[in-house]
Amino acid sequence: MSGHTPQPGTVVTVWYTDTDDIAHAIATGPHADRGFGRKFLAQLNPYAPATPIGEFPMNRSVPASVDEYYIAGYPGVTMVQTVVDDLWEVSKLDPKLLCCVGARDVYAFAANPSFGYAGFAHWHNSDTDRDPADTSPVSLSSMTVKRAFAAKRSRVYEDIGLPGTFEGPFWAGEMDDGQHSSPLDLRFAPSTLRRVAEREWLGFTVSPLGPTIRVVAFATDGRPEPKIENEPHITFDFDSIIGQSARKLGIGALDDYDDYETDPPRSSPPATDLKKLADDVGQALGTIGSKAREGLGKALGERFKPR
Repeated sequence: MSGHTPQPGTVVTVWYTDTDDIAHAIATGPHADRGFGRKFLAQLNPYAPATPIGEFPMNRSVPASVDEYYIAGYPGVTMVQTVVDDLWEVSKLDPKLLCCVGARDVYAFAANPSFGYAGFAHWHNSDTDRDPADTSPVSLSSMTVKRAFAAKRSRVYEDIGLPGTFEGPFWAGEMDDGQHSSPLDLRFAPSTLRRVAEREWLGFTVSPLGPTIRVVAFATDGRPEPKIENEPHITFDFDSIIGQSARKLGIGALDDYDDYETDPPRSSPPATDLKKLADDVGQALGTIGSKAREGLGKALGERFKPR
């Protein structure tokens, strides 16, 4: 935008929604779908390469980088995160990105911590005849900005529409964080207001403690798909692991033998003890493959089978 210093690297997350309960759609929806992501990118730019570079929970990952797209599709909800250069007014987001998926409401959240910049915007689709099941691209003319705000602490770049009730404490001076250096500065960090807008509009905060948002990540800069080497073959000494955990429960060394003449009569360990044993073994093994888990299950069953 003319009149402003170029601002590279603003992370923008766009939510296209046709539901009032986004969190429920995420919790009950399918896992990430590469096919859906490819289709989205083909609509956005049919000439750009789309290389899958990973699948992971976005809310527990670093943000997307330049020429990367994190994409998730759920019933009634599509989410895309990417990087947009020189973005100062969120309401002027690239129309191709804004209208790529047809939806009743579109929410965008922008953040550039290096510049102390943050913003958010809400568009509503005024096409009342639209079928909610139709997610094909829509016309920009049907999208109306309901609210948009973008700022650094020292400057407001846009302030469109009526502030939401959640903004009241900020504008009333109740959220003064004492970090302003000029009487003209905002009394709050724009990033704080952005997070509150996110929670208000989405129904949750995107964070490691929030709903798991599984995405497929794509690169559009022509890089090759990353190679994933086969995991090395790992063997586990189940007897040693189980024995160490069993001793914690007081299941003594005599339990390792089947000498019924010398062993006093005994009963199976209580269910609570077995649960504790399983927990201990799980902690000892950490995350293991299916073959190892299968072997562990057999070893446990053999060790504690009724006699």
